[in-house]
Amino acid sequence: MNREEIHSGLLALADPNYRTFHAKLCPGCDNILGIRIPVLKDYAKQLKKQYKSMREYLDCPFWDYAEDIMLFGFLLAGEKMTDQERLPYLQIYVSHITSWAVCDSPVSSYKFIGKNPDFYKPVIRSYLTSDKEYEVRFAVVALMDYYINDAEIDGVLSDIAGLAHDGYYVKMAAAWALSVAYIRFPEKVLPMFSAKTLDAFTHNKAIQKICESYRVSAEDKAMLRTLKK
Repeated sequence: MNREEIHSGLLALADPNYRTFHAKLCPGCDNILGIRIPVLKDYAKQLKKQYKSMREYLDCPFWDYAEDIMLFGFLLAGEKMTDQERLPYLQIYVSHITSWAVCDSPVSSYKFIGKNPDFYKPVIRSYLTSDKEYEVRFAVVALMDYYINDAEIDGVLSDIAGLAHDGYYVKMAAAWALSVAYIRFPEKVLPMFSAKTLDAFTHNKAIQKICESYRVSAEDKAMLRTLKK
């Protein structure tokens, strides 16, 4: 496996116009190449077909650009290994997250979490108390993607209510998760809005996101707007 060749292939996918656009959405992240997510996913799939196993690359990846980190994340999703083998790689990936984009797209492809939620739950929850904004965001997004179900909803809502990190991207993730939870479990999420115990930003942003959904009735939207802080 030629690591330099893999990296050169990644660099060749950069789109300067998209870089300019995407950089505006990720303030503070100045190492963006400008590769659209579908293109990056396709590249990860091509590498998987070419090399069968990407373990060698995962053991010694590049970290120069945001897309390097996302490529690592996507390759991790497709690599065949046990959960015990995968865990250290997952922790490495989380430690390198530099923006909401680097976090959200790979995490949404982590079907291995859904297949063994009990194994990954304590690992994910351990990041909820991190002092690093994107580690906390990873935890919230992972809980949203794989644990909003009958068995886990109460724990997820409790975790969100207990978030202490004041970062913007943590609060945005929390609001997003609450809006997703409301679609399936309105009777459990509504009391949180009625009690108004969340910080004002998360509270109001969650209501806003719910009201933007086509899956919520006009009556519910009108009711929720009266609960804004």
